[in-house]
Amino acid sequence: MLRAGIVGLPNVGKSTLFNALVANAKADAANFPFCTIEPNVGVVAVPDERLQVLAKISNSEQIVPTRVEFVDIAGLVKGASQGEGLGNQFLANIREVDAIVHVVRCFDDDDIIHVSGSVDPVRDIEVINLELALSDLAQVDRRIDRTRKQARTNKEAQIELGALEQLSAALNEGQPARQVTLTEEEVESVKVLGLLTAKPVIYAANVSEDDLASGNDWVEQVRQVAVTDNAQVVVVSAQVESELVELPEEERGDFLASLGVEEGGLKSLIRATYELLGLRTFLTTGPKETRAWTIQAGMKAPQAAGAIHTDFERGFIRAETVAYNDLVATGSMNGAKEKGLVRSEGKEYVVQEGDVMLFRFNV
Repeated sequence: MLRAGIVGLPNVGKSTLFNALVANAKADAANFPFCTIEPNVGVVAVPDERLQVLAKISNSEQIVPTRVEFVDIAGLVKGASQGEGLGNQFLANIREVDAIVHVVRCFDDDDIIHVSGSVDPVRDIEVINLELALSDLAQVDRRIDRTRKQARTNKEAQIELGALEQLSAALNEGQPARQVTLTEEEVESVKVLGLLTAKPVIYAANVSEDDLASGNDWVEQVRQVAVTDNAQVVVVSAQVESELVELPEEERGDFLASLGVEEGGLKSLIRATYELLGLRTFLTTGPKETRAWTIQAGMKAPQAAGAIHTDFERGFIRAETVAYNDLVATGSMNGAKEKGLVRSEGKEYVVQEGDVMLFRFNV
């Protein structure tokens, strides 16, 4: 399951956004720092309209979407890497996630206190990024001391030491670990550290309802930072997300349209995360269930089969594959077969986004 950690300064709208994303989450969104004392975890279904369409075609008994886990981390402040503001214990919680959603305040509200006294997204981003880098640096330097002794006689330790020294030099210069070019062996050797600055980042620019469609000058500042960091930017409004949760499902589209946007923050964040991590979705459908599966881009058919069950990958024979749009256009799998749109793909086939697949395998 994909895991994303939500971080940011206190009072930027993290917990409000988290509550809305998971709908029934219990994070306390009170207007004071450190209101989230333990990391809150919520699992949400990835919105995918294709599932309902396929389920109708196959008359499926159930629909099983793929899921994303969001982890809401207590607000970080300057000095968090040294333990300020309950920081260290929360930084450890982020090391297990696949990507970081960095919520940045891009709205003005006299009723909501800003820990630095004013709205300045570039400054706020620098504060958080520095704390993450300092935390990584301390961990890397500790690891160097231990690995240096082992590297005298151990080749694997030598590879790790080389990677650690490159990372230490970069972090000392304020460069995140994700911008350091390492070999595959070196990346594998330091993976256990779960370096915070090695994780891909999505900046969630939290704006007021009025700025959701067009953004504002603060959002543009965030975009400029993201360009240098090879990060994604998603404009969200925690305020709007909170209001969406209160509306019936059938009214949400009209509400978003009235604000000049087509989708809510959940869809935007998940799409950006999938793009950033290079993820793809393939689909399976039948009378029992219609289901979405998440894989890495570039995976071949046997690996995709392994996402369902390891036996499928070991005993892979072939995959009967049809593009989602082709299946929908013909109205049934038999109709797609009659038109020659269902292909028999072998072990070298690279699975494409939206492929509808049926795997043949030996037990």
